[in-house]
Amino acid sequence: MFRSLGEVIEKLKAYPPMRICVAQAADTLVLEAVRNAAQQNLAVPILVGEKNKILQEAEKIGFSLEDVEILDCPGPEAPMVAVKLVYEKKADVFMKGMVETSAFLKAVLAPDFGLRKGMLLSHLAAMEVPSLERVIFITDGGINIAPTLEEKAAILQNAVDAVRALGYEEPKAAVLAVVENISTKMQATLDAAILSKMAQRGQITGAVVDGPLALDNALVPQAAVHKKIQSPVAGKADIILAPEILTANTLAKSISFLAGGHMAGVVVGARVPVVLSSRADSAYSKLASIALACLIKRGEEEC
Repeated sequence: MFRSLGEVIEKLKAYPPMRICVAQAADTLVLEAVRNAAQQNLAVPILVGEKNKILQEAEKIGFSLEDVEILDCPGPEAPMVAVKLVYEKKADVFMKGMVETSAFLKAVLAPDFGLRKGMLLSHLAAMEVPSLERVIFITDGGINIAPTLEEKAAILQNAVDAVRALGYEEPKAAVLAVVENISTKMQATLDAAILSKMAQRGQITGAVVDGPLALDNALVPQAAVHKKIQSPVAGKADIILAPEILTANTLAKSISFLAGGHMAGVVVGARVPVVLSSRADSAYSKLASIALACLIKRGEEEC
């Protein structure tokens, strides 16, 4: 169990650096994160985009690109050029720079040289939560807007596989709802109950899954005890599966911007982990996202 995103970064230092390809890298926060990753020997950057703009942004933060590979191309072409390098195994991890998420994901899903492997793609946020003193994982706050039951199962399996690659032997996953009781008037509670049963029957593997659980009794042991909830997940959840994108996105941003937490964000379910953080995220959050993606990739290779 990680207590902080700093521990994720430290664990990655035990491995050789991975090659990370950044699509449209002309952004100071992205370059600051990439520089820090390179300086800590976490990653070897490959920067794709308009070279003059990349050099200008790098100069602002004193980042010498003398020994860094830069592929010069027009900004709109950068995602496709970058993802092709990953597809051809000339890079290990793919990262979003100063580019619209839609254009970036279009490259990830490109039919000829994209990174789709037949599974649903989903976003996984690793959250450093000061009040919990541990990292929790929230999904999906970045890609799937209103997932069906079948899509929720795929999103949950993506999250479980990624968290297991990080070293969690049997993560605990809570399927989120407003209440912990099943109600026919609340579809989220019905889906949660079905997903829990699917896990019991082996349709979702690698984790202990329970739901519906409200946020408090999913994460805080005292809340679960107070409500007399008998569950191996209640109060101990590692993974929170939200019912739709608004809940997951709002929860993650509330932790980051209101509770003093930090977030690392990746896309999972592709051939390689994809670094997908918000353009408003700090350089530290982007560095942690790089570390998270690289560590998931290492774990997948070792399995």
